[in-house]
This record gives sequence, C-alpha cells and structure tokens, in this order.
Amino acid sequence: MRRVALVTGAAGGLGTAIVERLRADGLEVVPGDLPEFDVTDGASVGAFFARADRVDVLVNNAGVAGPSAPVEEYPSDEWRRVLDVNLTGTFLCMRHCIPRMREGGYGRIVNIASIAGKDGNPNMSAYSAAKAGVIALTKSAGKELARTGILVNCVVPAAFDAGLTHAAPPKERNLFASRIPMGRLGRPEELAELVAWLASDRCSFSTGAAFDLSGGRAVY
Repeated sequence: MRRVALVTGAAGGLGTAIVERLRADGLEVVPGDLPEFDVTDGASVGAFFARADRVDVLVNNAGVAGPSAPVEEYPSDEWRRVLDVNLTGTFLCMRHCIPRMREGGYGRIVNIASIAGKDGNPNMSAYSAAKAGVIALTKSAGKELARTGILVNCVVPAAFDAGLTHAAPPKERNLFASRIPMGRLGRPEELAELVAWLASDRCSFSTGAAFDLSGGRAVY
C-alpha cells in the first residue's frame, strides 16, 4: 500500500528536499505552499487536506522568521503573524489530519522546529517562542496519541544552507556557521533524511521526541 504524505512549506529549500526524499521512499507527496495554501487559514487548511484521499504522513515545515527587534520594540502585528504561521499553522494542520489518521490506525507527524525554540535567539523573540511552542505541542500530542499508531515527533535544526540563510552575505553565513561546533551550516538533504526516517515504518518506538540536528549545537 502506497503511503500518502502532505508537506507544508514545500516550495523552499528545506521543503523541496523533504518532498524529493519522501518521493524517493515511494510515498505519494502532496505539497503545499503560498500563495495557494495558507496554514493560518482554517478553510485553506481544510482545502489542502481535501486534495488527498488519505493522510498517512504530515510534515509541518511552513514557517517564517519575522523581523529582528528587541522585545520592547517588537511589532505586535508581526508577533501575531510569526506565531500564527509557525505555531498555530502547525496546530491547525495536526487537528485536520489526526482524525483521518485515527480511522486508519496509523500516522506519522513530523514537525519542523528550530534550535531557537530551545536556545532563544536574541532579537527573534516571536520566532523563538513559536518554535518552543512547536516542541511542546509535539510532546503533548505524542503522549496523547502514543497508543493509536500515530507517532508525533519534531526535528530541531540549527542554521541550514537554505532560504534566507542561503541568500545571506558571506559575513552573516560565516557568523551562523561559527555558532555550530562542526563549523558549517546544515545541508537540506541532511534534514530531509531525518524527516524521511521519522515519517516511515522504520520509526516505531519514538514519539513526542525532539531530535536535534544542529552540528553539535544542542542546548538541552
């Protein structure tokens, strides 16, 4: 039986790598991204899930970093937007897929968090708070669903060579790399490989877990 996976944030560097890797494992992948699909809109989420006859795997990869500003200057509207995309969007997608997974007695949910959710990046309070929420949401849902056949885990990456990081000037890229003990940025295919395992039958005794993918920059 061919598994069906839905992947949000599928158009970016990490998302593209995830989609390609899941397809290499033989999964039928339904990708979603802006402007056709908005994780913050319940109707849009419902329409996205309606595109699939079944949902065996969900990868919540959609996210935004938001502006850089100290807490006392952080714009309230941007705070809400960053939490809506990163945290509420993950919640809405999980809420849509869990009943369908329960019906089949099987599911794999993989949420993409960030080391910022453990470490707390300065001047990125909204992003850090949202990703900390994704980690906590993963742990809660993993415990709730532990006996249903649905496993819920998250990946906690440090800086990866994708998206805005890939487009950053060399000085900034070197700064990102200097914070990682291995001395380099992560590669999208490395993250996709971990996602593929968590999304597969090969993962059978891990749920509610946060898997660091940080080149040694693990916080706790």
